[in-house]
Order: sequence, then C-alpha cells, then structure tokens
Amino acid sequence: MNQNLSSFIWSVADLLRGDYKQSEYGRVILPFTVLRRLDCVLEWTKVAVLKEYDKRKAAGVNPEPFLRKKSKQHFYNTSPLDLKKLMGDADNIRENLFSYVEAFSADVRDIFDCFDFHNQVQRLDKANLLYLVTEKFANIDLHPNVVSNEQMGHVFEELIRKFAEISNETAGEHFTPREVIRLMVNLLFIEDDEALTKPGVVRSLYDPTAGTGGMLSVAEEHLAQLNPDARLVMYGQELNAESYAICKADMLIKGQDVSQIVLGNTLADDGLAGQQFDYMLSNPPFGVEWKKIQKAIQDEHKQQGYNGRFGPGLPRVSDGSLLFLMHLISKMRPAKDGGSRFGIVLNGSPLFTGNAGSGESEIRRYVLENDLLEAIIGLPTDMFYNTGISTYVWIVTNRKPKHRQGKVQLIDASGLWQKMRKSLGSKRKELSDDHIEQITKLFGKAKAASTTDADGQQVPISRIFKNQDFGYQTITVERPERDSKGNVVKETKGKRKGQPKPDSSLRDTEDVPLAEEIEAYFEREVLPHVPDAWIDHEKTKTGYEIPFNRHFYVFKPPRDLAEIDAELKVVTDRIVEMIGGLSQ
Repeated sequence: MNQNLSSFIWSVADLLRGDYKQSEYGRVILPFTVLRRLDCVLEWTKVAVLKEYDKRKAAGVNPEPFLRKKSKQHFYNTSPLDLKKLMGDADNIRENLFSYVEAFSADVRDIFDCFDFHNQVQRLDKANLLYLVTEKFANIDLHPNVVSNEQMGHVFEELIRKFAEISNETAGEHFTPREVIRLMVNLLFIEDDEALTKPGVVRSLYDPTAGTGGMLSVAEEHLAQLNPDARLVMYGQELNAESYAICKADMLIKGQDVSQIVLGNTLADDGLAGQQFDYMLSNPPFGVEWKKIQKAIQDEHKQQGYNGRFGPGLPRVSDGSLLFLMHLISKMRPAKDGGSRFGIVLNGSPLFTGNAGSGESEIRRYVLENDLLEAIIGLPTDMFYNTGISTYVWIVTNRKPKHRQGKVQLIDASGLWQKMRKSLGSKRKELSDDHIEQITKLFGKAKAASTTDADGQQVPISRIFKNQDFGYQTITVERPERDSKGNVVKETKGKRKGQPKPDSSLRDTEDVPLAEEIEAYFEREVLPHVPDAWIDHEKTKTGYEIPFNRHFYVFKPPRDLAEIDAELKVVTDRIVEMIGGLSQ
C-alpha cells in the first residue's frame, strides 16, 4: 500500500522532467503531498468550520479556538475552496491556490512559507504545469479512512528519503539512520518501562536539532507500542527552513500538534527558552565551527554563567558539539521534579580533546562530577550518510538508578553491524534488530561483559568505571636553573626569595590519576629520575578525559620470530628463483 502510494505520488516527477532538475522534484512533490493530505483531513468538517467562521466573524470574536474545535484538528482552513474545486477554474488556478493556502491556520502557512511554496507555484505556472500537477494530486485519495496517520507518515518519510538520495545535498544533513534512532530510544526508555506503561501517562520529548523530525517520530512510535494510551508531547528546533517545514508537515500529517516546533539557531537563539523536558534526543552536526554565533555564545557564558546554558566552559570554535550537550543539560528537569534523560550522538573529539583547564575538559568535568553521565556506546564506523568516522552515543541523566550512581558504563558496539545491500553516501553498515537488542541488553544489565573475537580471544564489550577514573591532575614539575659552574641559582626577591629559581627550559608536566596522591606519585615516578625537581602547586589543574578506545584495547602478541623468518625465506627463495628465470 505505502509503496504503491509513494510511487504514485512520485510519478508526478514525469510531469516535472525537463522543466525541473531531478534534485528539485522534492520541492514540488513534498508540499503538494502535504497540501492534499490536509485537504482530505479537513474535508468532512469543512462545512461546519466555514459556518462557525462566519458566525464568529460577525460577532467580532477571535474565531481560532472555535475553528480548531470544529475541525477536530490542530489546524483549520477558512476558504470555501479545496483542491477539487480548484480544478473547476483552470484560468485562475494560481490565484485560487494562493488564496486557499493563505486561508490555513498560522502553523500550516508557516510550513508552506518554509517550503518556498509561493515561488514553486509561480514556477509551475510559468512552465504551464500548475494545473496538471494540482490535478494529479487532487485525484489522489489521502483521506484518513483510506490512509491512516501511521501509513501517511511512512509514505512521507519514504518520499523525504528518495528526495534526499537524489538531491545533491548529503542525506546526512537531514537524517539520522532509523536504526540508530531506535537504539537511542530503547536506551532512553529502558529504565522507565514501568512508569511509561501506566494509563494516561504524558511525557515530553525535545530535539534541539530536529532535522526532518525522525527522532521525534521514532520515539513516538516506540512509546505507542509500549503503551497505546501514553502521550508524547513533542518539542523541537531546526535551523534549516526546508527541514523544519518537512518536520512540521510530517507531524501534522500524523495528527500531531506542531505548535512547539520552532525555526532558528538553537545555540544562538533558544526558541524554547526556560522550558524543561522529560526526554531529549539529538544528533548535532559533527565538528561544525560556531564562529558565526561566537559573540552570542560568549556573551551568554560571561554574563549568565551557570544561570545560562554554558556555565562550565566553552569548547574551541572549530567544533560546537559540546555546546549542544550543555544546551540539553540546561533543559533537564530538576531531579526533585522527576528528572530527565537524554541521548546525544557525538564524534570522538568531545571524549578527549583539550588539556586540563580547557573548555572541553571543564565541560567533561562538570558532567562527571555531577554524576550525569550514565553510559557511552561506541558505534561502528560508516553508520552515517555524510561521514564514515567513529561516533558515540552519550546517555545523560540526573536520575540515575541506585546501582549506577557514581559510575559510567562504556559499551564498545563497534563490532556489531551488518553490511548494507546498497551503500547510501558514506553509510555502508547498519544495525540489525538483533544488534539493537544486544546493545540494549548490555546497557540494561549495567555490568562488565566480554565477547569472543575472530581469533577466539576474549575481548571486553562492556566496562564499568567510577566517575573519578576519568579524572586526573596535571602537575607542573620544575627544575633549578644552574650557573656556568653548575651551582643552583636562587631567587633574589618575591615570596620564593632564597629558593631555587626554576629553569623554564627544563619545565615539564605530569598527569596524575585523580584517585592517587600527588606527592606519592611524584616520589615514585619523578624523583628517582630527577632528584632536584619540585612541584609548583599553584599551577596544578584538574582535567577529565574519556579515552574510550584505550579501555577496549586488547594486546595481541606478535607472531613468533621463527614463523616470520620461515615466511620471509619462502618469499626470498621465490624471488631468487624468479630472478634466475629472467637471467636464462
């Protein structure tokens, strides 16, 4: 059913061929699909809505709340026209189509503005295609009693994917692979299954980088399977106007409220300022610089400190990933009000970039010292459409269950994947249902676990650490300056007067694990090698890093030397034989 319907809708491309590039088809097909769906959804309440509109207008009352009630939807349309009626006046189709779209409620008009629908209609009209395209859509039956909200959502998603694939833009700018979202949603809800299955439960979900709304949709589907009576109220913000339009349209098509989906730059201008949520999901752009919004971010950091979103520190301008992490932390409900949990996909650099005292290290320090990090899951490479790099899912919460408090779980899922039948951009691997279940179970058990590799060797796949295991103190080791005779030069003034003067060319640093005494470490590791050294305690800094791969590295001893020699002998004998053959 879905396949046939989306193929039928996509057949409009045959009309566009020649006048539109292939990569532009979606600009026509997506808004017209939305328009026809809304047209069909409102059909059976249209008479009642128009009657109510005239009545309230005559009374000089704001008709909006009454019209929503009459339409039994989150939107309405006050035009006597619909797509079928537009067909009856071919000469004025452009003007009539404009007036029909203008008569929708504000949220729907916003979607068509972001689709740049006005210009597409002008362009179709100029190419003498407007009537033909509108007719094609007017003849598709997208009534909810024929195509359910869920089916319509899948059709629309398929169209988005097709459009992204044939567009020159990378699909990854719009999409997070569905199976990655399913994994994240599993991890997000797993410890709350009991609460989420109570009748009439209402929870909020937020995505600050909503894209085309994939994370919100999959989370809603998952919760509906757990508990059909549960309601997930969805919130989101998206920077790209077209992705924003698609997200809102997709939700509207499924009968969801879109009033809390906002257009704009989440970091520079939080469209949902002051709001907090039960659950959050995000796949922010990897390694993208934030130079354009640097002033706004720095001003908030300096002026608001911990009352704003960026209190702990700021990462380097070349990568804004950790800004999104802090933004999500600022959106968490206080633990006393039920707390929050979120999942965010990050690349490798937020795990370890930056020395002690740097913005990145201070952000990690804040997360770990406040016991917010529950787990990090290392995903396989080649999982995303626009990059083949290693990626990591961070699960962050301020309501850890008792057995997880003070601890962090690391799961190495980089070996859990299957090859895709057909690559999509950089995406060559995918997670199967079994892989998702395996990772979810590892997370759920919250215990150390191993697996057997291809060589039959036991390798760790899940490890549990204390928060402080990722902390260290960077100490500055000084050594004295000496004169030409080798005598120690002394300080002549200041608070160190009479003490050895440090030689900056001999200055060094050491990283001491947080769990270890600095002096004991210094006596054991430094003094035996440089007996004249001392620590400048004023320069000591605390740092945090999560060297994920190091914790899963398994040493494999090199092969026996005799075995390597034997192999080399075979190769050299063969070369000698070949040379001999050439000289004959």
